[in-house]
Amino acid sequence: MTIRVLLADDQALLRATFRILIDSCPDLEVVGEATDGREAVDLVRVHRPDVVLMDIRMPGTDGLTATAVICADEDLSDTRVLILTTFEIDEYVAQALRAGASGFLGKDVTADALLDGIRTVAAGDSLLSPTATRTLITRFLTAPAPGTPLTAPEQLATLTSREREVMSLAAEGLSNDEIAEKLYVSPLTVRTHIHRAMTKLGARDRAQLVVMAYQSGLVQVAPPE
Repeated sequence: MTIRVLLADDQALLRATFRILIDSCPDLEVVGEATDGREAVDLVRVHRPDVVLMDIRMPGTDGLTATAVICADEDLSDTRVLILTTFEIDEYVAQALRAGASGFLGKDVTADALLDGIRTVAAGDSLLSPTATRTLITRFLTAPAPGTPLTAPEQLATLTSREREVMSLAAEGLSNDEIAEKLYVSPLTVRTHIHRAMTKLGARDRAQLVVMAYQSGLVQVAPPE
């Protein structure tokens, strides 16, 4: 199946570069380009892409606002948002993850990393390195914006002990392969546990599952050294 991608960035040259790169892959296709967040939302509703490559800082409606609108729309639940940012770790990225974005990439990303990132997010996984995950959690995700609902510990009661264990390891930034090696199971089994936990908790994707693990207290933020 071809992964359908929407580009949202106010820089025409960057969009053109990404389009050429993405369209050069037989399994990827650019279905539209947006110059700001409002246009991105409109085009997502028209084209229903699998992945939106979303810049945060755009004139008018920014990428953060657009991400929140897209991720809150049940009719667009099959669309994943992959954030592009000049700064790999900043508060705007954390806010985008809270809003439902599936991960982020720096604008200096290599061609292979960009293409792999799109495929990763399209598959329903999050794009968060262990270091980035811990930094984001420590700095922002455990202190949500006013009015943001927290995940209560009792919400995790529906999970099996294995699902809680896998969720904890995912929250520490481990990949499916790393979790599988640690628990002596197959990566497919880990993926199954992750998806069952997401379904039970109503998490949009792995990134939100990570947030829930910390907010519920399942995983504790390590004190600064």
